[in-house]
Amino acid sequence: MKRDKKATKDVVAKSRRNFLKTGATAVAGAAALSVPNVARAQEAMVFKFQSTWPSKDIFHEYAQDYVSRVNDMSGGRLKLELLAAGAVAKAFEVQDAVIAGTLDGGHGVCAYWYGKHKAYSLFGTPPAWGWRANQMVGWMKYGGGQALYDELVQQVLGLNLVGFLTGPMPTQPLGWFKKPVEKPEDLSGLKYRTVGLSADLFKEMGAAVTILGGGEIVPAMDRGLLEAAEFNNPSSDRLLGFPDVSKDYMLQSYHQSAECFEIIFNKSKYDALTPDLQAILKYAAESASADMSWKAMDRYSKDLEAMKTEQGVKVHRTPDSVLQAQLAAWDKVITAQSQEPFFAKVVESQKAWTKRVVSTQFDLEVDQKTAYDHFFKA
Repeated sequence: MKRDKKATKDVVAKSRRNFLKTGATAVAGAAALSVPNVARAQEAMVFKFQSTWPSKDIFHEYAQDYVSRVNDMSGGRLKLELLAAGAVAKAFEVQDAVIAGTLDGGHGVCAYWYGKHKAYSLFGTPPAWGWRANQMVGWMKYGGGQALYDELVQQVLGLNLVGFLTGPMPTQPLGWFKKPVEKPEDLSGLKYRTVGLSADLFKEMGAAVTILGGGEIVPAMDRGLLEAAEFNNPSSDRLLGFPDVSKDYMLQSYHQSAECFEIIFNKSKYDALTPDLQAILKYAAESASADMSWKAMDRYSKDLEAMKTEQGVKVHRTPDSVLQAQLAAWDKVITAQSQEPFFAKVVESQKAWTKRVVSTQFDLEVDQKTAYDHFFKA
C-alpha cells in the first residue's frame, strides 16, 4: 500500500514537471510568434510627401504642420516624410509625380495646375466674388465645392488623385514694384509674375505675365527678368527675400482675394489605406487649416511690421482706380472662360454660395473698423 502511494506521488510529480515544461515551451513559443507580429504592426507605412515650396518659406512650415498632425494621429502606422520643392520634382511638376507614384502626396495650390483645365484655378484663385478665404473653404465643405473638385479631378480630367483644400489665405498683396502703381495704365507692358486665373486677369489689364514657382521669383527680379511680382503674404515675401530686390510693397488687390492650399495623394495608394488612416489624412487637413489661420494672424503682422521698421520697405495701398479696373477685367475673364461648361458650372456654384453667405455676413456683423478706429486710431 505504501508502495502504491509512493508510485502515485511519483506519477503526479512527473506529470507536473511535464506540464510545467510543456507549458513553458508553449508560452515561449507563443511569445516568439507574437513579437514579430507586434513589430510588424508598429512598422510605419512611409509616404513621400513633397511641398511645392522652398524649405525656408512659411508655406513649407504649414505643410510640416499638416505632416506632424498625420504622424501623431496615426499612432505609428502611417508616416508622411516631408520634402521641399525640388527634392523629387520641381514645384510645377509635383502633381504629375504624385499621379505617377514617384511621390505619394503633395502640398501646393490648385492654381499651379490650371494649365490642365482653367477651372482648376477656381479652387485656388477664384474671382473676387466678395467672399473671404474662409468662406471659400466653407463652400468646399458645405456649398458643393468638394463634389465639384472631385468631378474635375477624377471625371473631367481622369487623374489618379484624391485631394483636400485647406488653409484659408487672406487677401494677397498686389505685390512688389520698382515704383508704386498709381493708375491701371501703369501695369501696361509691365513684366509681372503671378499664377492661375490671375495671369488671365493681368493679361487683360495689359501686363506681360510670367508664371514662376515661389523660389524662382526673387532671382528673376534680381536679374531684371521681372519688373514686378506678387507671391502671397508678408511672411513668405520676407523669407523669400523680396525686400532685397524691391522696397515698394503694394497691399490690397482683387487678383487673389481668396485662396487656399491643396493637399493631394495618389488615389490608388490612398484607396489601399484602411478607413481610419484615410480619415486621418482628411481630418488632419481640417485641423491644420484652423491652426494655420491663427498662425497667419501672428506671423504676418509681425513680419509686415519688421519689413517696414528694419528693412526700409514702403507700404502703399493699391489705388481704387486699379481695384475697379481689376473687377472690370474679372468680368471679361469670367465671360470668356465660362464658354467651357464645367468652368461655368463651378462659377454658378460659387456665386450662389457667396450671394447667400456674404449677404448674411453683412447682415449679422457690425463694422469692425469703426470700433478699431475708436480705440486705436490717433
